[in-house]
Amino acid sequence: MPADDASRDDAHRVTFFDTTLRDGEQSPRIHLNLREKVEIAQQLARLGVDVIEAGFPISSPGDLEGVRAVAREVRGPTIAALARANEKDIAVAWEGVRDAAKPRIHTFIATSDIHMAHKLRMDRSQVLATAIDAVRQAAGLCPDVEFSCEDATRSDVSFVAEVIGAAIAEGAGTINIPDTVGYTMPTEFQRFLMELYERTPSLADVTLSVHCHNDLGLAVANSLAGLEVGARQVEVCVNGIGERAGNASLEEMAMILRTRADDLRGLWSGIETTEITRASRMVSRLTGYEVQPNKAVVGRNAFAHEAGIHQHGVLANPLTYEIMDAQSVGLLHSELVLGKHSGRHALRQALSDLGYALSREELDEVFGRFKEVADRKGELTAMDLEALMEDEMRVDHGRSLDLREIAFAGESGTQATARVVVRDADGTDHYGQGTGDGPVAAIIGAIDAAVGSTGTLLEYTVSAVTDGPDALGEARVLCEIGGRQFTGQGVSPDVLEASAIAYLRAVTASRNADATERTAGSGV
Repeated sequence: MPADDASRDDAHRVTFFDTTLRDGEQSPRIHLNLREKVEIAQQLARLGVDVIEAGFPISSPGDLEGVRAVAREVRGPTIAALARANEKDIAVAWEGVRDAAKPRIHTFIATSDIHMAHKLRMDRSQVLATAIDAVRQAAGLCPDVEFSCEDATRSDVSFVAEVIGAAIAEGAGTINIPDTVGYTMPTEFQRFLMELYERTPSLADVTLSVHCHNDLGLAVANSLAGLEVGARQVEVCVNGIGERAGNASLEEMAMILRTRADDLRGLWSGIETTEITRASRMVSRLTGYEVQPNKAVVGRNAFAHEAGIHQHGVLANPLTYEIMDAQSVGLLHSELVLGKHSGRHALRQALSDLGYALSREELDEVFGRFKEVADRKGELTAMDLEALMEDEMRVDHGRSLDLREIAFAGESGTQATARVVVRDADGTDHYGQGTGDGPVAAIIGAIDAAVGSTGTLLEYTVSAVTDGPDALGEARVLCEIGGRQFTGQGVSPDVLEASAIAYLRAVTASRNADATERTAGSGV
C-alpha cells in the first residue's frame, strides 16, 4: 500500500529520470517528429517525472531542435541533454537546454577496458583527464551536471571510483552508474555500488543514479537493488523501451514504490500513477512499439482474468488476485465524450480535459479530422480522441504526403486492385493504381506508382483502438525503402484506409530522412 504522506522525507525520495526521448528513441525504427516529442514530454510532466532527457543534440539537427522545443515549452521537470565527453558535444547540448527553466547537461565517457581499448582507443589516464575536462566545461555552462561512466558494471571498480571522485570535484551533482549492456545481477550490482561509496566518500554528498538495461530481463530488479543501497535517481523509459532489450520500465518502478512502500524503508516518488496508462498508450502509438499483452502494469492482460476461479475471486474482492487497483494506473476512461454534432468549443474542452493544449491553428487541423471521423463513426470516446490526437501529431503538414482518395476492387480468388490520389506537400496531386494478392499489397503498389517509391512490407499489424464493431482501426507497418527500414502508423474507421495512411507515412519518413541527410551531412 502507498506510504503515508506524513512519513515521506526528502532523503528517501526517488528522482525519476525519464529517457524515453533519448535512449527510448534510439530503439530501432523509432523516429519521432518535433511535435510528438513535445507532446510526450508534456505527458511526462503530467506524470510527475522529475528529469526528462530530451535527446542527444549533437546526433542531428532534428534532435537539437527537438531538445530546444522541449526545453522551451515544458515546465516543471528538469530538461537534460546528453553529450559525449568532448567540447563540441557539450556546447551543442547547452544550446539545446539553455532555455529550460531547469536545464541539465548529462555527459559521459566509457570506463570499461573493452570500451577504452576498442571504442575510445584511450588509456585510463586519458579517460580520467577527458572526464575532468568535460565536467569542468559543463559545470561552467550549466548549474546542474550529471556524469556517467558508460559500461560501469564491466569496469574496474577502483578506476570508476577514481573517475567519479574527480567528476564530483569538478562540479557533477549527479553520478550515474549505468549497466549499459544489462550484464550485472542485483546482488552483484549492490556490492559494486557499496564499494563505490567506500572508495569515494564524496559520493555521499551528491545524487547516485542507476541506469539499467534489460538484456537479461533484470533492469527493474537491478534498479531496485541500487535504490536499496543508496541510489536516489532511477533512469527509466515508458513501456521499458530502449536500445536492444530496453531500459528499466518507468511504470514498473513507479508501481513497485507505490505497492510495496511499506517494505522499502520509506522510498517514495512524485509520480502521479493515474497518468501511467495514458503515457503508455501515447508512447506506444507514437513510436509504433506495441505493448506486449502480458506486460506488467500496462499490458492489456494486466488486469484481465480468464480462469473462472480468478474471476469469481475478483468479483468477490479484487484483492484476491489483484495487488494494484486498475484506477491507480489510470486504466479507466469515461465512455462517451463527443458526437458528430459537437463543435469546436466542445472539442477543445474535451482535449483540454485529456491534457492537450492546442493553438487555434492546431485546433482547426484536429477539428477537421474529428468531424470527418465523427461523421463516419458517430460517437467518440476518450481513447478515440487520444488516438486521433496522436495520429495528427505524426503529420508534418509542411513535408507530408497526404492520402486524398482511395478505392478498391476485387473478389475472392482474384487479384485486388487499388487506386489512390496522393497530394504532395506543394499541393500537387499524384495518381496511382496497383494490384496484388490482397488489398494491402494493392495499396502499396498504388502508392508506389503514385509517388515513385519502391517499398517492401516487412511487418504489418492492425488493431482496434477501442472495443466494439465501430472501433477506430490502427494500422502499423514496417517497410524496407531504399535499403533502410521505416515505420508508419495510421488511424481510421476503415482499416484499409488506415493501412494506406500507415504506408504513406513510412514513405514520407524515407523521403524526409533522405532530405535531412542531404542538407545536414552530420551525425554520430
